[in-house]
Amino acid sequence: MIRPHHFAVNPQTAADNVFQTGAPDRSAADIAHAAYSESTALATALSAKGVRVHLFDDETTLRPDSVFPNNWFSTHRGGRIVTYPMFTPNRRLERRADVIELLKEQYRVQDVIDYSGLEHDGLFLEGTGAMVLDHIGRIAYVARSHRADPVILERFCTHNGYEPMVFDACDDEGTPIYHTNVLMCVGTDIALICLDALPDITRRNEVVDRLTETGRTVVDLTHEQLRDFAGNAFQLTGSNGRLLAMSERAHRSLTATQLRTIEASCDIVAVDISTIELAGGSVRCMLAGIHLDPRPAS
Repeated sequence: MIRPHHFAVNPQTAADNVFQTGAPDRSAADIAHAAYSESTALATALSAKGVRVHLFDDETTLRPDSVFPNNWFSTHRGGRIVTYPMFTPNRRLERRADVIELLKEQYRVQDVIDYSGLEHDGLFLEGTGAMVLDHIGRIAYVARSHRADPVILERFCTHNGYEPMVFDACDDEGTPIYHTNVLMCVGTDIALICLDALPDITRRNEVVDRLTETGRTVVDLTHEQLRDFAGNAFQLTGSNGRLLAMSERAHRSLTATQLRTIEASCDIVAVDISTIELAGGSVRCMLAGIHLDPRPAS
């Protein structure tokens, strides 16, 4: 996790991220202070459940979206780290060598694959924002966008052993979904997804088939729940088993039936991050998962 000291709603990402909202009645200092507190609260809540959290501070004013590290790097079994090309120039500044070095020091890292140079060719793949990875079925679910270039996607899937499953997705006004991870979340035996956001019925059914054949119970979200970031959740492992981390706003949007289905699979950890959500992302975007084997304690 990255804890920002100068969080702000990023003007460079506003063109295609319709989940972003403004807060004209709040000062920049108030927004930054609140985001700092919210990221601290999420880290504390996860740590209290036995999740190992590495929390880095960002004290610069140059990276308004640094609280969302899952877009610039991901980790994978077998000791692999992947870094990604980012669409907007100020988000490219989020890549940090100290994050990679900590992972090398504390986990077994065999290699680092760096796709970031493809930014100079106008090619982008924004990590596990653009891709929702099914680690059991080895499927990379991807909503088409200029933040998910098919050439890099194919290269990523070949290198890491995933099958790409690409589809169109849009909100209820027909605007394309900018990142797949606001649309869906895939856990061990549940999947949250707004199926109505997939206009192609045939492709929608194929996605459902792939999710169910790998043992998932599908929790179908409404467009309203999508806007409340219910799809932007993330399954983690705590000291007592599986957890599903989400925002308080997302949690409030779910029905009693949906909550029962989720809670049959994992405990829910919900934290208020309403200020951070002004930037168009939620809890999933704030968490870069670690799938590396830890080094033994020296």
